[in-house]
Amino acid sequence: MADLEAVLADVSYLMAMEKSKCTPAARASKKIILPDPSVRSVMHKYLEKEQEVNFDKIFNQVLGYLLFKDFCENVSEEPVPHLKFYEEIKSYEKTECHDERRKLARTIYDNFIMKEMLSHTHEYSKEAVAYVQKYLMKNEVPVNLFEPYIEEIFNHLRGEPFRKFLESDKYTRFCQWKNLELNIQLTMNDFSVHRIIGRGGFGEVYGCRKADTGKMYAMKCLDKKRIKMKQGETLALNERTMLSLVSTGVDCPFIVCMTYAFHTPDKLCFILDLMNGGDLHYHLSQHGVFNEADMKFYAAEVILGLEHMHKRYIVYRDLKPANILLDENGHVRISDLGLACDFSKKKPHASVGTHGYMAPEVLSKGTPYDSSADWFSFGCMLYKLLKGHSPFRQHKTKDKHEIDRMTLTMTVELPDSFSKELRGLLEGLLQRDIDKRLGCKGNGADEVKSHPFFAGIDWHQVYIQKYTPPLIPPRGEVNAADAFDIGSFDEEDTKGIKLTEQDQELYKYFPLTISERWQQEVAETVFETVNSEQDKLESKRKSKQKQKFDADEKESDCILHGYIKKLGGAFASVWQTRYAKLYPNRLELHTESSSTKPELIFMDQIEDVSQDYVQHKNEQCIQVKLRDTKIVLTNQDEIGLKEWAQSLRSAHKKSQELLGSMAKKAGKIYGTEREASKTALITGAQVPQKNTNGSN
Repeated sequence: MADLEAVLADVSYLMAMEKSKCTPAARASKKIILPDPSVRSVMHKYLEKEQEVNFDKIFNQVLGYLLFKDFCENVSEEPVPHLKFYEEIKSYEKTECHDERRKLARTIYDNFIMKEMLSHTHEYSKEAVAYVQKYLMKNEVPVNLFEPYIEEIFNHLRGEPFRKFLESDKYTRFCQWKNLELNIQLTMNDFSVHRIIGRGGFGEVYGCRKADTGKMYAMKCLDKKRIKMKQGETLALNERTMLSLVSTGVDCPFIVCMTYAFHTPDKLCFILDLMNGGDLHYHLSQHGVFNEADMKFYAAEVILGLEHMHKRYIVYRDLKPANILLDENGHVRISDLGLACDFSKKKPHASVGTHGYMAPEVLSKGTPYDSSADWFSFGCMLYKLLKGHSPFRQHKTKDKHEIDRMTLTMTVELPDSFSKELRGLLEGLLQRDIDKRLGCKGNGADEVKSHPFFAGIDWHQVYIQKYTPPLIPPRGEVNAADAFDIGSFDEEDTKGIKLTEQDQELYKYFPLTISERWQQEVAETVFETVNSEQDKLESKRKSKQKQKFDADEKESDCILHGYIKKLGGAFASVWQTRYAKLYPNRLELHTESSSTKPELIFMDQIEDVSQDYVQHKNEQCIQVKLRDTKIVLTNQDEIGLKEWAQSLRSAHKKSQELLGSMAKKAGKIYGTEREASKTALITGAQVPQKNTNGSN
């Protein structure tokens, strides 16, 4: 029966992977719904405060670039050829074949430089033209041939095109997507979880599919009770920090990166790149040892993964074949950053890792170390790929103390069957003396990359994964141990462990969405579909909506506008949706009905706007206290609620200051308390009091 269940688990998992390659409609089981376009008002204010409303910040985001491009090509009244020029340059820079690059360079020069020069419409500097011509005349086509043009293109796009973009519906759409991103709060319901594919010290790893985009991921679930039992809270939180550091910014194709982190009452969940080709330890057991040429392929890709970490001051500390995973095409990634550590401020000195791979300085208790430890482990891993065991695990001994003793004392004897270059590489990596170790003499990964063993390797080609993998995992197979062989943890172990509020407080800031990775996921899957559906929906709404909700508030003194909820009804117990408009002197709350006048709350009626959120009907709320009543407002959008609260407080404060200054001026003009009191009655301001010496 267990065998049948294991087969069914495999089939379900493989079908999910196939489905993830289908059209967006088939891929996603849950629809992405963008917020109302009125969210633009709140988001623009928020993004301005975060200094995100500038060309470079928006253009360098995946969705920002796509929407700006859409604006330039389909909305802008004036043609924007600069963007097409930029895209052609980027296409040229990615072209690998020299002959193709020469051909493309000539096409770009003819269409975007020479053609415009002949028609006197070339807007770029003479220096940029001269730079390109100098190389083309020599028939040379370096990758950076058109580099001088990039900044000049950007300078143009930063001007009128970007200003017009900010006024367009495409910027509104960007605000809608950005609002959606910043309000992501994931739960298990956002994923369909399939078979178990691995197990670690604190939990299991599953294959899963994200419901709203259909993208396949690996979900690493750590059990909070097991973490508490083993006192592993610091390790778990550290893993989230390390994953965040390697996954943010320039992506690394040789590390299993994280896109999301979230938690449930029982679990900490990391959503990671899915590698469905198995690990190198598994393939060693299936395939046998690798030859030098095959090992060189894996070594080169792992070097670039380590380089990515070390540039971010991260020492990995657990390099071994079991932690090197293959994707479906056979390329590798370093996985499991549970033991990784930041050495930017303080060098670690803990003895952690896997026996047989730990560097001597890691085994020597109390000795601080940095990325040096990874290059020693790298040497051990390469030896294992070639010989089937660690160099310090002779005769298959499992005695950890004996393995450690050999690591600290034994000089590794390399077989005569190894090439001279390979022996030189391994001798350099397995040096006990850090100062003599390859990768530790001041130039890090560059020292390893320039070793004679890697002579002839084009590292750019390695980075873009152009070398053919020696082993392509079988298609239509899970490439991992059977689900029941992996098994799961015995819940009896943690039966007596109770999670307290204090335990849960530790994970308060655990949830995370890596912006660029989420945007890339959306762009690759449902971006066009969602935009198309949203355009139709908004077009229908516009024809029905009242003009007051559509009115462009840019030229008015409106501070903020958009949908908000107000506690109302007969017993003030029902949430009523209102379209709110905040002005310096009043708050307007409009209903959907055109016949109903808006509710007006003037600033001089307000006594106080709550500094902290107030809880009403399980909602975080803003409480506005009037002279004889109170108004309770809320918004499910966290950013929206925050902006409304801050704007209301600010408008009320400025109003009070203005009314107070008017009362003082009146007192000075009329010179009597009676006239000042009269003014105060009109404005609602406080009457300025006389000092004991009689001066105002």
